[in-house]
Amino acid sequence: MLSPVRALVLAVLVWTAALTSMVPARAQTEVDLALVLAVDISNSMDPEEQELQRQGFVEAFRSPLVHKAIGSGMLGRIAVVYLEWAGPAIQHVTVPWTEMGSPEDAFSFANRLAQAPIRRGPRTSISGAIDASMRLLRESNIEAVRRVIDVSGDGVNNLGRSVIQARDEALAQGVVINGLPLLLKRPTDAWESDNLDEYYRDCVIGGLGAFMIPVRERQQFAEAIKTKIIREIAGAAPKARVVPTQVQPERRSSCEMGVNPWAN
Repeated sequence: MLSPVRALVLAVLVWTAALTSMVPARAQTEVDLALVLAVDISNSMDPEEQELQRQGFVEAFRSPLVHKAIGSGMLGRIAVVYLEWAGPAIQHVTVPWTEMGSPEDAFSFANRLAQAPIRRGPRTSISGAIDASMRLLRESNIEAVRRVIDVSGDGVNNLGRSVIQARDEALAQGVVINGLPLLLKRPTDAWESDNLDEYYRDCVIGGLGAFMIPVRERQQFAEAIKTKIIREIAGAAPKARVVPTQVQPERRSSCEMGVNPWAN
């Protein structure tokens, strides 16, 4: 038999637990889109290319067309995080998750991005970028109608685990991966691809409505980035798809072409 004091303590604990159960759990932020901008900062990107790439994203979020796309969604809000990546252990969150429901929100994101230093790092791990992006999505406390990873880069996966494995695990969780392959220079290493757009098509992008926009000239950077972000926000693939409809869906690129070239 409980003593009066213990009985009182037990009663208080039960009462407290009951009150706690009545308090609703903290609701997650609800948005139309949770977008991870996974941006290549590997050493193969020269400083001018990195500056053009960064400025392209800054200009995109200052664009009235992007603001209009954000407001046209069912909820009229999106959430964006800017992740820079290189090798498997090199991932930096340059601008953390930012909710955007107005032009002012988008301008704030763009201004923080414009003021952040531009980093560089060795190697290219697209699989590492996808894995880091998935962690950001899981830990975001954001409830999104759609979840998208936007991968931009100028080379194939040359370190870390299989890009196919990382991609397929992300797709299995309903995440869409789009691509912005940068084809500004000819490959200088034997393991690189002469057709990076095909590599991205076969090995990187995937999911419902996934698409890519290759950048072949420096002057295309800003417009390509803006166009891509608008289409991602709108949830629609480009009318003129990069991959012609007559191309068969089977893989044509070797997705392991750049794996661990320093192993021997």
